[in-house]
Amino acid sequence: MASALPYKISVLVFLENQAGEQLLILRSKPPNRGNWSPIGGKLEMADGESPFECAVRETGEETGLRIGIGDLHLFAMIAEKSYEGQSHWLMFLFRCNRRLESLPPDISEGSFAFFSREAIDRLPIPDTDRAALWPIYDRYRNCFVALRADCAPGRPIQAIVEQVTPPDTPA
Repeated sequence: MASALPYKISVLVFLENQAGEQLLILRSKPPNRGNWSPIGGKLEMADGESPFECAVRETGEETGLRIGIGDLHLFAMIAEKSYEGQSHWLMFLFRCNRRLESLPPDISEGSFAFFSREAIDRLPIPDTDRAALWPIYDRYRNCFVALRADCAPGRPIQAIVEQVTPPDTPA
């Protein structure tokens, strides 16, 4: 039986500086207010925006870094069921192949900082990021993985791998 919760489509973009530290934003708005997360946002579906176009737009809007689709590596697609009991999400995770030279200025969405991957584990981050997002990044950032995750409140988050394509696999 289908759930009556709406579906939302979003992107997250993982950006690094020259030292290999991750750019995170301390979110000032829901969802994830008060938590650190990668940059990203929702697709403008009414405009027919693709996930790649959304990642390019969000990177420019949030950091000022002007990139093209060729600067992105799509490394994961996650179908999340019942995030915070409010909605389902289809998320596209990208790594940006261009490095940031400096910290972006604060925006209405929040403030930025660079963190080593090890430091991220000690930050206030969403439970789903701790349980699934960062482990997915650690394991699959150089290839492609499709996952589904049950994020229903009151249950442990389970991310199930549906498909993995290793790096440099011929089409």
